[in-house]
Amino acid sequence: MAQAASTCWTVIQAAAAGSAGPRAEFARRYGTVVRAYLAARWRASPYQAELDDAVQEAFVECFKQGGVLERAERGRIGGFRPFLFGVVRHVALRFERARGRRREPAAVDDLSLEAVPDDDPGSARAFDRAWATALVREAAQLQEQQAKSRGPAACQRVELLRLRFHEGLPIREIARCWGTDAAALHHEYAKARQEFKAALLEVVAFHHPSSSAEVEQECANLLAHLG
Repeated sequence: MAQAASTCWTVIQAAAAGSAGPRAEFARRYGTVVRAYLAARWRASPYQAELDDAVQEAFVECFKQGGVLERAERGRIGGFRPFLFGVVRHVALRFERARGRRREPAAVDDLSLEAVPDDDPGSARAFDRAWATALVREAAQLQEQQAKSRGPAACQRVELLRLRFHEGLPIREIARCWGTDAAALHHEYAKARQEFKAALLEVVAFHHPSSSAEVEQECANLLAHLG
């Protein structure tokens, strides 16, 4: 979960230094994003058979001595997301070159990550969507965790959001099932959304530490990718 005392850079630097716990956390946070991008880039192609190997290779490049995490810089434009995109896109290109030319691919160090061509807008959008999905899921988990310390009403608001968004039930139907007033439930629904937004802001601030205005904008960008 996002924590006020740390940011993604705390995890990145510890993972680059070789700490097992931060490396596991890094892989947990970003593994689904890496896999989603590669799956989208290689959809309906022979490269799908190499998906697992490519995901593993992306993390090898991150964690090895002198690897790319050691070159990740705080304060870079866009935060860590575009850096990770460049790493995974570069690994994909290496696999494609290796298969296409039947020779050993160049090391990641041989090319600038920013120089790798973004020749598939569809897979780039898939990366953005996977990134947004991962952060929204993390925010939902954080909201649920916080609700447990706030009491039954807060936990019920988490369930309300789940029924509304995951089950697609209208508020009036949920009110009928719960035997409560629909107007009162609309008020709780608004409060639940505010609590989720607060959790999302906290998560985004972890992954994209910056000013309040920039964090707000990044939240809007995330939700747009899921729209």
